[in-house]
Amino acid sequence: MNPASWHWDIGAAAVIVAAGVGYGWAWRRAAATARRYAWWFAVGLALIAVATMSMVGAYATVLFWVRALQVLLLLYVAPFFLAMGRPVTVMGLQRWSATRAARVLAHPATTSLAMLVTPWLLYLTPWYTAALRSAAVAAATNALLLVIGFAYYYARLQADPVPRRYSQLISLVISIVESLGDGLLGIVLWLGPLIAVDYYAHVDRQWGPSPRVDQSIGAGVLWLLGDVLGVGFIVVLMRYFSVDESRRAAVVDAELDDAGAQPVSGLWWENDPQLRERMHRA
Repeated sequence: MNPASWHWDIGAAAVIVAAGVGYGWAWRRAAATARRYAWWFAVGLALIAVATMSMVGAYATVLFWVRALQVLLLLYVAPFFLAMGRPVTVMGLQRWSATRAARVLAHPATTSLAMLVTPWLLYLTPWYTAALRSAAVAAATNALLLVIGFAYYYARLQADPVPRRYSQLISLVISIVESLGDGLLGIVLWLGPLIAVDYYAHVDRQWGPSPRVDQSIGAGVLWLLGDVLGVGFIVVLMRYFSVDESRRAAVVDAELDDAGAQPVSGLWWENDPQLRERMHRA
């Protein structure tokens, strides 16, 4: 195994170039407040290149744990940086966030369910072996992982305009549930039967760890490394939660000032502008 190995992936290169050119073209015309997030997007594109064309891409079809690392990068890491780059704002796609499709596809429940279920389906169905045997299936799988990951972080971080804003407290609760789900999948892969046995037998690898050790390492990559990355995500969510609470407090203070700082009568939820708006809407 050569860490300096390079694997050329035309499909991934095309996606990286197209996304980079599109973002760069829009970045030149974006407001100064949006342009400062470009480096996040650039790191995200670089991580896609690492996942598909570095040693990771070269050995993803040979070693289980390398494929696990590739999945982690494409589903969890690269999309986070892409979302933090605020492409919806930079590219002027705010109108899309107001569409009915966006309200369904970018709902926290929809994206969180997709993020939670996708790894289980990938590893515990014939999908995993098909992606190893077919370059077309592999390319489609990698693209799907990126899309699901980006939609997840777009809905959860809410750095860009979203169809409807939700409290970051909800995101913190979802993160705890998802960490439990990822941990359970790690245990299943660690203690369960070997996956894609026939495929890896035909690879005829005479070096590196045994199939059982290889899969155990991959389980650890998905479980332990995934949880470590999850801690960083929770820190970002807590920061956004603090910002949201500060804004909310400022709105309440402003309303009290407009009312002459007099106690507001009525039920408790009527004194909260966000809850009052939702109750009236209902």
